[in-house]
Amino acid sequence: MIGAIWEGGSKVFPLLALLLLPVSVGAEALTATREDGTEIARFDIPEGKGWCVLWNHSVQGFTVSDCYENQAGRMVLVRSHLPDFAAGLDHIPGRGRQVTDGQGGYFILDIDEPVPGNAYILRPGAGPVNHRLQVGDRVVSLSAVAPRERVRIALERTESQ
Repeated sequence: MIGAIWEGGSKVFPLLALLLLPVSVGAEALTATREDGTEIARFDIPEGKGWCVLWNHSVQGFTVSDCYENQAGRMVLVRSHLPDFAAGLDHIPGRGRQVTDGQGGYFILDIDEPVPGNAYILRPGAGPVNHRLQVGDRVVSLSAVAPRERVRIALERTESQ
């Protein structure tokens, strides 16, 4: 039938029907999974949308954030917010650009660093460190359900009809 479509052009409607058939379309989801495979959190993350990993600095107590985007199905670290130059927090020259947040801290913008394999392991801190995932207004505390455990944070392709 495909040959007839190309040869005579008189059977265009079967070609249109083929184009309108449902196809499997992929989308991406952000997942947080324990080492045994138990899923802690799942968020749909469309192309161009993002999320942040938040935690409280273990000494100073303020919230630090690393924010990612789904860029063409890739997990990409795009920016960080560091409210202070406290222990363990610093800007690495050549990795994004540092700008003031206007409140004594700073943002590191334009990091644009793809995460190898679209996943990494995080060991959420217990208690007041409170590692959490934030997507829009939704926040899931990883520390509340898996303190000190290995948690895999991944941007994964899902299939749907």
